[in-house]
Amino acid sequence: MHGFYDRILKIDLDQRSFEIDSVPEEIQRTYLGGKGLASYLLYTLNPPGVDPLAPENHLIFATGPVTQSSIWGSCRYGVFTKSPQTGFYSESYSGGRVPEAVDAAGFDAIVIRGACDGPTVVAIGPEGAKFHDAGDTWGMETYAAEDALNERFADPSRYKKKGAVVIGPAAENLVVFGVIENDYWRSAGRTGVGTILGSKKIKGLVFYGDRKRTPFSPDEVKTLTRKIMAEAKDSPAVKAYKSFGTPMMVDMLNKAKAFPTRYWSQGECEHREKINASALHSQCDVKASACGKCLMACGRLTTVKQGRHAGLKIEGPEYETLYAFGGLCMIDSIEEICYLNDLCDRLGMDTITAGNLCAFTMEAVERGRVDYDITYGDADGVARLLKEISSRQGIGDLLAQGIKPTARAWGLEDIAVHAKGLEPAGYDPRVLKGMGLAYATSDRGACHLRATFYKPELAGMIEPGQIENKAAMLLDFENRLTLFDTLILCRFYRDFYLWEGLGEMIHALTGISGDKATLQSVADAVSNVVRQFNLREGLTPADDRLPKGLHRELKKTGQNLEPGELEYMLKDYYRIRGWDEQGRLAPEDCI
Repeated sequence: MHGFYDRILKIDLDQRSFEIDSVPEEIQRTYLGGKGLASYLLYTLNPPGVDPLAPENHLIFATGPVTQSSIWGSCRYGVFTKSPQTGFYSESYSGGRVPEAVDAAGFDAIVIRGACDGPTVVAIGPEGAKFHDAGDTWGMETYAAEDALNERFADPSRYKKKGAVVIGPAAENLVVFGVIENDYWRSAGRTGVGTILGSKKIKGLVFYGDRKRTPFSPDEVKTLTRKIMAEAKDSPAVKAYKSFGTPMMVDMLNKAKAFPTRYWSQGECEHREKINASALHSQCDVKASACGKCLMACGRLTTVKQGRHAGLKIEGPEYETLYAFGGLCMIDSIEEICYLNDLCDRLGMDTITAGNLCAFTMEAVERGRVDYDITYGDADGVARLLKEISSRQGIGDLLAQGIKPTARAWGLEDIAVHAKGLEPAGYDPRVLKGMGLAYATSDRGACHLRATFYKPELAGMIEPGQIENKAAMLLDFENRLTLFDTLILCRFYRDFYLWEGLGEMIHALTGISGDKATLQSVADAVSNVVRQFNLREGLTPADDRLPKGLHRELKKTGQNLEPGELEYMLKDYYRIRGWDEQGRLAPEDCI
């Protein structure tokens, strides 16, 4: 079928073996590729109730029908598993340039089960998998590890497309929010996908190949690519991302009074001018940076110019890192946030969860629940704590287990902010109430990316405080972006690939009808199989709610999301999805 390799690589680490299977066309048409195919495989292959860190938990890499095409925003891969952080469905995505090497190996999905006897590197090409002793790369920080894997194991010189993905010390030590990194600074960053590699004793994977997908209509793909380029030339959104990147959101969220500050107690940060896009660009040397096949260049290639971190070079910090360390932890120096960003990248841990846990510790100290030397605004204390988490030393051993065990141990469950064990991104749902519904219903926990619903609320497409009809609009965004993930496309192209354009793209790539009804049926099928997975793994109605900490009034503004408001939106969401009042699927929607 056009747009697919019709090949799945299944790797058995216990046996150090592999096999190559085909993909039934019915599965391709029902779920497409990327998230759709991977979710179907995860549901059908994973043993029900498996411990996320057990060898039997599968880890699946997938690319989509757009990968290696000329489609803008197409240079990404996805990783899918059962999360060690939440115990539920896990999905995470990364960009950069390595995704094209992942795809060039020539598989729609790479399924990994079992565990190695010792630290291992797996090399994957068109012929299958090879297994190598990881040697001294085990224990390396991520930048050094990526260089070493590319040098030692990307062996076949005949392939132009090569690249490695790696984990750092945090994932090796089974910190539940370990990431997978590539291109130094690009991360499959949330829900602990790197930790699953660590549990399987895989330091990293090297991909190489020369395979490429064959589109249904190359001419239609070219036409669509030219059309988007023409639209993007004068787009204010593209100009803004190129000029300021995601740090521009610091001012936008502060203006809306929805910038989480001082561990979720305030919606505005008094030192925002020290951590916003202007601060980054004026106090550091910043150049725009892009993934492959991208015209936005939202990344910030940053070099610190002054102070004790002068000369430090990173890509970032992104908005979420600025909110987590600058807002929640109250750190008022852009250079110090750059350093903490670099530290998380080297150790291989998610900056959103890391910042949340550090701020939670600060709050626990203030309340007298924990004896630890750290205060709000203490960058050195945060750096020390991050290292202790990564090495699981002292208080870090508890924090490495995530927010739920930590809050329970400290008796602070009433203030701990998370959904399903995953901390939210930097959009306060007491102001942006649709984000409250998004956090509550997201399959992987409190996630801003499944629907990016902050966009319509901040842009005035719907009133932020409105609850009527919120669910319908959120679902429309969520369904469309589910299709993004089957392809696998970058979220920042959401304003360019609307339903009609998405339909044209899917038809041009695969030959599948691009009418909205067909697209909706694919989105529904993917959402339903993921919901089935979570229900099987023990999801209850309580897991689709928000914690008490997000139903408290914000200081200064008094804004709040009442539990009844969330219930109203949630009931509407279930109804439109076709689920019952407990969030369960109709029998005919199950597989």
